Amino acid sequence: LPVCSTSSHHASGFFSVTVAKRCNPPPLGGEGLGVGGIPISNSSDFPPPGLPHKGGGEVIASAFENHPLLWRDQFPTPKLSAHKYTRGHALVVSGPAHQTGAARLSARGALRIGAGLVTVAAPAQAMLVNAAHLTAIMLVPCGGPRDLKEILNDTRKNAVLIGPGAGVGSETCELVDVALVSGASVVLDADALTSFAAAQKGEAPRAGFGFTAQSKAQSTNPETLFSAIRSKPDRAVVMTPHEGEFVRLFHNVAPISASKLERARAAAKLSGAIIVLKGPDTVIAAPDGFAAINTNAPSTLATAGSGDVLAGFITGLLAQGMPAFEAACAAVWLHGECANVFGVGLIAEDLPEVLPKVLSQLQKLTSPER
Repeated sequence: LPVCSTSSHHASGFFSVTVAKRCNPPPLGGEGLGVGGIPISNSSDFPPPGLPHKGGGEVIASAFENHPLLWRDQFPTPKLSAHKYTRGHALVVSGPAHQTGAARLSARGALRIGAGLVTVAAPAQAMLVNAAHLTAIMLVPCGGPRDLKEILNDTRKNAVLIGPGAGVGSETCELVDVALVSGASVVLDADALTSFAAAQKGEAPRAGFGFTAQSKAQSTNPETLFSAIRSKPDRAVVMTPHEGEFVRLFHNVAPISASKLERARAAAKLSGAIIVLKGPDTVIAAPDGFAAINTNAPSTLATAGSGDVLAGFITGLLAQGMPAFEAACAAVWLHGECANVFGVGLIAEDLPEVLPKVLSQLQKLTSPER
């Protein structure tokens, strides 16, 4: 592998590091590898014991190829004494009756990846359709923000996902506000992101949320969201936009000429959240500037609902106590690997079902004998 040197700044001063990079890097939206002279590392060639920004001031590089070697030490493995309550409780907020499938895909993903309990919170009109499809996943009525607050008063529900199939409107923004003050880890996807972006432009809501007949005029905007996230920096928040959602929410976060890596980093710094900027070269960026770039996603993931499953994977890992950056990296890699293992003909429902096979292979890598 070609090797190059670069310099970076840390609290202890300036220092030089030497890192390796791949001869055939991932495309990063056509922008190439690295920002500011710092290349992505090939994690399989020099695996650090956990992500470098987490301990001891030891920094190897600021961007890495996403690989289990980066997050394996943080991946949750149940102890012999574990029971369902020690493995976390994930809550997924459902939309109205005609668009409940996304929430169920997310909930199944959260359960499959190891959350001890998963509950879908649904408006009254969506209770029957959800009940007809759910078995191990629990169901609770949720008529709006006030009900969600009561649900999250049970602090055992320690991770919440809002967005898949939720509808675009002020009620969705209000639900996000409730989640962000609850103390639970929060994953924001799809309509949760678009609701704040639509408020910024003064757009009319595109869909009723399901808690009320129509969405009200919105009075929130992206900075309201970002301020709420930054107000509790120790609380995990992950946002999972695709390119369209990213542009709507972070339209002026970086110059037009900026690379995907630069844009994701800028958005993470601005918002205070972990950003998962999805695509064939998904970038996971933290507010401190560290990032991982995923390279294992096949084109078969371009299918309806696959992003909902990914959001569920992240939520399930957060419920088990995995740190947010590592949880996002792990979920993105596992998501891609599930698609690779399944092969052609993939639909979103297949991803949680093939996950046990992928996890069994991961377990071999993370075992004490590795």
